[in-house]
Amino acid sequence: MQSVARVFSQAIVQLAERDGLVLPAPLLAAVRGAARVPLAMQDALWEAFCRAGGAPLPGLRVGLALQVAHLDSAGLQLVACETLGEALQELAEVAPAIGEGGGFELRRDGAQARLVYRPRMAVRVPERVEAVLASALNLARWATGGRFQATGLGFAHAPLAPREAYAALLDLPVAFGTACDSLDFDPDQLALPLVGANAELREHLRALTARTLAALGRSSLAASVQRQVRAEPGWGRERVAAALGISGRHLVRRLAEEGLSFKALRESVLDEMAREALAGARRVAEIAELLGFADEGGFVRAFRRWRGTTPARWRAEEGLPARRAR
Repeated sequence: MQSVARVFSQAIVQLAERDGLVLPAPLLAAVRGAARVPLAMQDALWEAFCRAGGAPLPGLRVGLALQVAHLDSAGLQLVACETLGEALQELAEVAPAIGEGGGFELRRDGAQARLVYRPRMAVRVPERVEAVLASALNLARWATGGRFQATGLGFAHAPLAPREAYAALLDLPVAFGTACDSLDFDPDQLALPLVGANAELREHLRALTARTLAALGRSSLAASVQRQVRAEPGWGRERVAAALGISGRHLVRRLAEEGLSFKALRESVLDEMAREALAGARRVAEIAELLGFADEGGFVRAFRRWRGTTPARWRAEEGLPARRAR
């Protein structure tokens, strides 16, 4: 049964109380008594909240009112990351611990970065999408000490109120009827440090979130492998397996059960890291060293296998300036 964290639901209840809105007493009692709130109950809560007759754009107001504690241990884990980019990468993995009503994907399209949200709920979808992306915007600003600057929000639905109402609440451009629901920003924002960065606390919270995900049936060895490769891209199968507390043979068998291989997972991470680095100021030789290749030639051959072109040509095709050797 799909569900959301109770503290996330409590954010809606608290906003209703603050605004003097009356929600059904049996529904409130059920939400407060649940260890996790079933998605059907969350649907009923959203429907009651939106019908209660508060100010326009209820979803947007919920999102902007959300605090990190409303995202349970997963939210605290994210703000303990070193950079915004790391937090957004982990968001895609830990989001089910917060709520199973949708999923995230961090995309980098040349000079544009985009946090895409894919809703999987059926009730009050526009309002809830607005809540999710407004909360991502608000918490990114908070976690970076106000340094995060988005270029815009894109919503697949039509506006729910006059555009001026969105502008007054968000202070950034908003587009409607887009191909996907997304928070858009420049890629350099991914390097912003988080004010709450704490490696020791992050690892503790990761363990708590992992238990939640395991209880939900969302635990994935593949996700753990990808995180480890991103942390140590030069490591091979045996060292990654040791870091995860299993043997290399066990790692191969477990991944095979998920229909995956270590090599494919590792190369997918290296491919992504390579494109991230190529979008920045690093030289190709530096990127090769960063990713654990013995020399630049080995990296170029691998990149050609992944992308069908060389790093230099990929930069040119993406409209990025070439980085010359110093």
